[in-house]
Amino acid sequence: MKILIIEDELPAFKRLAKLIGELIPDADIAGPVDSVWSAQIWFQQHTAPDVLFTDIQLADGNTFDFIKTVRPACPIIFTTAYNEYALQAFDTTGLDYLLKPIKREDLNRALSKLRNLKSFFQQDKNEALNAGYRQRFMVRFGDHIKTIAIEEIAYFYSDQKTTFIKTKSEKSYPVDTNLDSLEQQTDPRQFFRVNRQFLASLEAITDIKVHTKGRVILELEPAAKEDPVVSSEKAASFKSWISGK
Repeated sequence: MKILIIEDELPAFKRLAKLIGELIPDADIAGPVDSVWSAQIWFQQHTAPDVLFTDIQLADGNTFDFIKTVRPACPIIFTTAYNEYALQAFDTTGLDYLLKPIKREDLNRALSKLRNLKSFFQQDKNEALNAGYRQRFMVRFGDHIKTIAIEEIAYFYSDQKTTFIKTKSEKSYPVDTNLDSLEQQTDPRQFFRVNRQFLASLEAITDIKVHTKGRVILELEPAAKEDPVVSSEKAASFKSWISGK
């Protein structure tokens, strides 16, 4: 398991690394990364780790700004001496929140959550494979052809009679399939047909706003030209879908 630790206090890094090593003997621990700036550089130069442990308050800022900018594609466990950041941490999809000095039993609990999360997503992926849902798409841009894994896709959208893939890295590619067909080819637990223009993944939805006449407005990441609206007729099924019912 590849683990990155963002921590600007060397004793705290050594303690956490030691505890992790005792609980996961084969852990590949990177760090310490000791600033927001160096964390941004690290993610530019490396693939995402299996889990990120990060202190919150660093010398050049706090890691919430870094997370909002970089959006690390991995679970995040926050480590801090203060409990005032707990709500904000979970708002940024934090897996757990550990108070310093970190106790072995608290760390073990957080790692158990991580194992359960990884097991869930692997099971979900296996079920999608068995059901025959598309796992990748081939797209053409210029004289080049590339494949895009379903995990990289934030949403599909239609613009002027052309269907596009929008990736989590903010790239857009035309695809020779309409949204009706894509809706049938993608896992309905992960993608929802918002309206005639959008088929969005669960992970792309960052905010949900109540609109007039029972409609719902979605904020997506990456941002769409216009925030898609869920009609009043679809609002109930959307709420059931997003709550996992």
